[in-house]
Amino acid sequence: MASATQSIVVIDYNGGNLASAARALTRAAADSGIEATVTITAAPDAVRRADRIVLPGQGAFADCAAGLAAVPGLRQTIQEATDAGTPFLGICVGMQLMAERGLEHATTPGFGWITGEIAQMDAPNLRLPQMGWNRLDFTPGAHPLTEGLGPDAHGYFVHSYALRAGAAADLVATTDYGGPVPAIVAHGNRAGTQFHVEKSQEVGLRILSNFLRWSPVREGASA
Repeated sequence: MASATQSIVVIDYNGGNLASAARALTRAAADSGIEATVTITAAPDAVRRADRIVLPGQGAFADCAAGLAAVPGLRQTIQEATDAGTPFLGICVGMQLMAERGLEHATTPGFGWITGEIAQMDAPNLRLPQMGWNRLDFTPGAHPLTEGLGPDAHGYFVHSYALRAGAAADLVATTDYGGPVPAIVAHGNRAGTQFHVEKSQEVGLRILSNFLRWSPVREGASA
C-alpha cells in the first residue's frame, strides 16, 4: 500500500526532459489534491522505495538503453520494483523501452514488458519526425489513464520511431499519422505514452493525475 504522501521518482539516466516531467507531476498532484514528493534520481534505493516510477526519454532507443545500463543496478531495480507491483509510466522513449527491442541504429533489447518492437514509422508523404499536436483515439472508459479525457484530446508528439506488432490488449490509445500509431500502452502495472505528457497541457496533466490515482493489478497477480 502506498504511503499517505506518495513518493514519485523520475529516473535520471541522461534521458532528457527530467525537470519538465517533474514539474508536471508536481502540478498534477497539486491539482488532484494528492500529497506527493517528486524526486529526480538515479539511485536504485530510491527507485526501490518509490510509490510510483516515471521514466522519461528522448533521442534514440539505443542511447537511452545504454544510459540505463550505465548506472549500476538501476535497470534491475526498475525491473524488480515493477515486478513487485509499483506503478510505472514511461514517456516517449521511456515508453518505447517497455517493448521487446528497438531497431534504431542497432537491435537493442528493451524490458520486454509489452509485445512488439520499436521501428521507424511508415508514413508515406508525411515528414519525419512526427512533430506537434495530434488527436488521441481511444475507447472512453476502457482504461483508467484516459478517464476524463474528451473526444478531442490531443497529445504533443516528437518521434520518428514507434511500436510495431504490438498486442491489441496492450493498446490504450492510438493516433493517426499515415495510419494508426500506438500512443498509450499499458500492461499490468506498467504503462507508457508515446507523446510527451509533460508538454501536452491539460490533457497531459489529466493523464498524470490519473496515473497518480491508478491502482493497477501487477502482471501475473490475480484480480
